[in-house]
Amino acid sequence: MAGSLASRLILRRSQPPPPPSIQSFFRRGISQPAAERTKEATLPAPPTEFPPFDYTPPPYSGPSGEEIIAKRKEHLSPSLFHFYKTPLNVVEGRRQYLFDDTGRRYIDAFGGIATVCCGHCHPDVVAAIVEQTKRLQHSTVLYLNSAISDFAEALASKLPGNLKVAFFTNSGTEANELAMMIARLYTGCHDIISVRNSYHGNAAGTMGATAQSIWKFNVVQSGVHHAVNPDPYRGLFGSDGEKYARDVEEIINFGTSGRVAAFISEAIQGVGGIVELAPGYLASAYDKVRKAGGLCIADEVQSGFARTGSNFWGFEGHGVVPDIVTMAKGIGNGIPLGAVVTTPEIAKVLTQRSYFNTFGGNPVCTAAGLAVLRVIEKEKLQQNAFVVGSHLKERLNALKDKYELIGDVRGQGMMLGVELVTDPKLKTPAKDETLYVMDKLKELGVLVGKGGYYGNVFRITPPLCFTKEDADFLVDAMDYTLSRM
Repeated sequence: MAGSLASRLILRRSQPPPPPSIQSFFRRGISQPAAERTKEATLPAPPTEFPPFDYTPPPYSGPSGEEIIAKRKEHLSPSLFHFYKTPLNVVEGRRQYLFDDTGRRYIDAFGGIATVCCGHCHPDVVAAIVEQTKRLQHSTVLYLNSAISDFAEALASKLPGNLKVAFFTNSGTEANELAMMIARLYTGCHDIISVRNSYHGNAAGTMGATAQSIWKFNVVQSGVHHAVNPDPYRGLFGSDGEKYARDVEEIINFGTSGRVAAFISEAIQGVGGIVELAPGYLASAYDKVRKAGGLCIADEVQSGFARTGSNFWGFEGHGVVPDIVTMAKGIGNGIPLGAVVTTPEIAKVLTQRSYFNTFGGNPVCTAAGLAVLRVIEKEKLQQNAFVVGSHLKERLNALKDKYELIGDVRGQGMMLGVELVTDPKLKTPAKDETLYVMDKLKELGVLVGKGGYYGNVFRITPPLCFTKEDADFLVDAMDYTLSRM
């Protein structure tokens, strides 16, 4: 696609200069002049009072962290990695908190993306799983069971338009693989367009659509095209969504036969660093793809299930209705469950052959999924995501005004990102500083994730039951850490 907008942008991309030594960011105290020591005395104090919580775990008697690491090294894939210099040995979880092997409590500000939506071990979800397991743990869909149909009906009620036919899977990877296959079968076309910096899964097809080679193997898939990322912070066109969408049009016109099977995109990029798509981009891209005969797939694996607060689904914030929606993670609150939801017309294409998933939609997982939907409604978690998420974002933006190391604060509801840069004008990624701050936050009792192309973005995605007190503790801990840098 020589001469296209995409290739020109690749040529214009320059690698950022390496960050300064991490030691240059931290004072050494003893040799400081008196004036600096006086100034440091006025810096924020570390937060010490955890939000009240009425649970204390029983004493732990299992293997130590060192023993677990030894077993992992010997028996698990060497590709596995862990956060923190001293990995955390998590032994229990309750609501928005985790407990380590010493009984210490941590605020889990990352577990929402790691599948927990309603909070760790929510009693209603646990009860639904246990009760269903006592009655029937597994059966094929060739027999009748109300669990799968009840959940499918409840899920359809949360989606707009004619999106009401569900296929259940075990993960988001399976859901996105199935969605792309459905689009190819329905349109009779092979070409798929995805967005750079996206993340869609771990199988060959979804790795091909995951245009972020730093995170996944560069698995080449024929017919997969990667469009320019509509990133308002780092992108060439700022917040002009229409200009980014022109690259989708160029791919269709010059990179394909003029037709496409599908365009797949997250509403907010998760692993890519909580990147909000430029305003107007998704609507314009959908329009161009549909004119080329393609379907529009919304990957809601991370942004769905009320996480954005203002909407139940991330795509609703863009004013679009997709043809296919994929979901996982929060759908089962930790249970392996994913889904593809589409229209009756598109769903019929699978009757030309056959699609069957042995464990997808089993009674235990779908009972958990239905319980999750009911908890979201009963506890008004979408409203909480909006109120607490807005408060948290406001406080994080105040930190951005205070510290030049924070280059950008973005996201919605309980899906927020904080990008660290060593130079606010050049936007030089502060990767080492990000790792340092993560470790310091853990020492203070706060767990956050990280992501972004350069690994310099804090991913703050707590369970939707997160409180203002939790949010304040998180920001106070970050304020204290940054003030010492």
